[in-house]
Amino acid sequence: MSTARPTLAADHREVTGKAVARLRRAGKLPAVVYGNGVESANVTVDAHDFELLRRRSGPNTLVDLSVDGTKPRPVLVHGVQLHPVNRRPLHVDLFLVRMTEELTVDVPLVPTGTAPAVELNGGTLLHVTESVRVRALPDHLPQSIEYAIESLVDFESVIHVGDLAIPADATLLADAGEIVAKVLPPRVEVEEAPVVAEGVEGAEGAEGAEEAEGAEAAAGSSGGRAEADSTDA
Repeated sequence: MSTARPTLAADHREVTGKAVARLRRAGKLPAVVYGNGVESANVTVDAHDFELLRRRSGPNTLVDLSVDGTKPRPVLVHGVQLHPVNRRPLHVDLFLVRMTEELTVDVPLVPTGTAPAVELNGGTLLHVTESVRVRALPDHLPQSIEYAIESLVDFESVIHVGDLAIPADATLLADAGEIVAKVLPPRVEVEEAPVVAEGVEGAEGAEGAEEAEGAEAAAGSSGGRAEADSTDA
């Protein structure tokens, strides 16, 4: 398998400020090259080539940058300014590195597998920590760190930073006790019984009692007249 680094060509630019808008319309992406003890330089790169590079490379990928056809030097894509609507790159920072000096970067965490507490118990997987900071030589920077979530068997199980498999040639700079992932129990909604106003219920009860008493009184009164009638007869 080839270990060749991706390449990117750049050209020096004199245009700065708002005038760079016409460079973008021409398919050029404004950039700045800096670091490694050298003076920063304004350059442009092909916008299409840079977009392809972003799609095919990880966040900590070393890129061989050649400016005006000179000998390529290793850089990291240190920052990309994006358009707020179409999310296309507007500007990029390219950081020159020394291959013998360690760098500190944030490495994304990638969960793998299935959490039993999610599949069997209906919980929700919560990614508390999505990246960790590590230090390594430029050509040993990890692009991502994977971790298995099969150990999350219940809602008490937790994966910590100390459980991550960090490459031997990188140094972890995060707290080992920091939580990476856990499973939250499903939310249980309790239906409340309808509340009946006491005043209404009491009124209905009183009304019913009055109707019953009236019926009994009517029945007693009718019986008395019948007995009297029979006596008179």
